[in-house]
Amino acid sequence: TKLILLDSLLQERIMKITGIRYYQADLPLVDGDYCWADGKSVSEYDSTIVEVLTDDGITGYGEVVPLGPNYLPSYAAGVRAGIRELGPKLIGLNPLEHKVLNEAMDYNLKGHPYVKSGIDMACWDILGKVTNLPVNTLLGGNMNPDGVIMYRAISQGTPKSMVDLILKYKKEGYTRFQLKLGGDPEDDIERIKQCRAVLQPKDVLVGDANTGWSAHQALRVVSAVKDVDVYIEQPCRTYQECLTIRKKTSHPFVLDENMDDIHSVLQQYKDGCADVINIKISKFGGITKAKQAIDLCAEMGVAMTVEDTWGGDITTAAILHLSHSVPSKLQFTSTDFNSYNKLSTGTMRGVEMRDGRMNLPTGAGLGVEPNWNILGEPQFVVGKDV
Repeated sequence: TKLILLDSLLQERIMKITGIRYYQADLPLVDGDYCWADGKSVSEYDSTIVEVLTDDGITGYGEVVPLGPNYLPSYAAGVRAGIRELGPKLIGLNPLEHKVLNEAMDYNLKGHPYVKSGIDMACWDILGKVTNLPVNTLLGGNMNPDGVIMYRAISQGTPKSMVDLILKYKKEGYTRFQLKLGGDPEDDIERIKQCRAVLQPKDVLVGDANTGWSAHQALRVVSAVKDVDVYIEQPCRTYQECLTIRKKTSHPFVLDENMDDIHSVLQQYKDGCADVINIKISKFGGITKAKQAIDLCAEMGVAMTVEDTWGGDITTAAILHLSHSVPSKLQFTSTDFNSYNKLSTGTMRGVEMRDGRMNLPTGAGLGVEPNWNILGEPQFVVGKDV
């Protein structure tokens, strides 16, 4: 009955996008520089917050925060340049019709999924506010009523500095840790061994090379830690290299950078290349396409980490809504990016972290309100400034 009423409501609801704004915020980090493969690092993240305005006066919010300019083919200034190009072409479209909206975005701007992510996210926020439902309900409901399992990313450093960070966050309740590797193989072997040694048997450790190893280096590492309880994530740059390593190790295997649409997800399933898929919202182009990947993985029985490249409170809210829609047995991890930052881009309603799990935001839409004291005035406005 509720679904019939919802369908009827949406069929009758004619709504138009009248304006798009974006804001920018710098996000300094709690633990200092965040370092990963090949000497890459970021000391402050550049967040773009998107506001979609409608003729009904209902407003939705999204957020995109690339992991610097040299992680994926995305960068912060590119988000804003893309919105300036794409935004005017979306005025007059119905923000409740997500398939139509995504088709229009793909037609008017080829590629650049990260540019579209914040707009799509904001339109899901609008849909929730129109229907007075949480986005998670619109995605199919809460499959993880006890909360989703969160991991903590451990910035690359000396084995001791990484152990110290693990111990710090174990005290806060985290039980899953992702080591940033992809450096010298000997150093990475020591990082894995020393970090695993301070964990409990039920704790989960992931060694994420972020494409930093060549195939022969990856083989050396997985051979050296063959008796260590650790997941291996994205060891090499290309899918073929990762498939080669997958066939030569018994460690559980995670793919991330190579998984950016449903076609790549299907290919890895055919090849048996991964036990876990990392679905990043902006890498897929927003909630709409991330949901497609989640539903596909659920049907195939592939476990998932649902997250984004980085984010503040708005991104974290979207992660929580999506990750709670994952079947509990397939929900591997998510992460609360807002807790890595010294500043908050918004305030989530009703969210708590308990025993390494985080619950859904409450209220309609994404359940998050922007922090206007941080965001200030918009840097760009297109359409009617309602």
